[in-house]
Amino acid sequence: MDYRYYLFDFDGTLVDSMPTYVSVMLRILDEHGVLYGDDIMKIITPLGYAGAAKYFLDNFKINSTQEDLIKKMHSYALAAYRDEIEAKSNVVYVLHELKARSCSLNVLTASPHEMLDPCLKRLGIFDLFDNIWSCEDFNTTKADPKIYRMAAERIGADMRQILFLDDNYNADLSAKNAGMPVCGVFDPSSKEYENEIRSITDHYITDFIELL
Repeated sequence: MDYRYYLFDFDGTLVDSMPTYVSVMLRILDEHGVLYGDDIMKIITPLGYAGAAKYFLDNFKINSTQEDLIKKMHSYALAAYRDEIEAKSNVVYVLHELKARSCSLNVLTASPHEMLDPCLKRLGIFDLFDNIWSCEDFNTTKADPKIYRMAAERIGADMRQILFLDDNYNADLSAKNAGMPVCGVFDPSSKEYENEIRSITDHYITDFIELL
């Protein structure tokens, strides 16, 4: 792969955080006695905490507000992002190599900055990125194709020059529909959707070292 511009997802792509994200979301649903399908994480992962909270309220009988659900989600997840979650295999090494090649590295994630920024700083890779965006910076979600066009505009590059990397099928599909080349990323949390992700992406990696 030969790209100068990269747009990385965070959870499940750069860091091994999906077990935390999954446990938080299912804990919320379990606490409210909600029955949910096997595809629940595939649906809500691109939505982030705010989007997931809205989805829960729109689709399940939950006696709460979006604000209260988001606060509870954040309280359950924050310590893990600040103190525990690690980078995935070869991510730190590959990011340094790409930076040394004068590539533009950028992040677009559904996670809020209060979790995203401390985690990247603790891992020592925060300063490698030209832009670090949460979906909240665009007031939309990664299920919306226009977020990728807005990101490209802010990066200052043509959509076709920016490689988007994500472990989630719906996010990959949205980016592809927006006009970006897409690289699917293996994560155990989305293993059952690997063939689906491969079918819609331009590239697929099981380890970041493959980017080199």
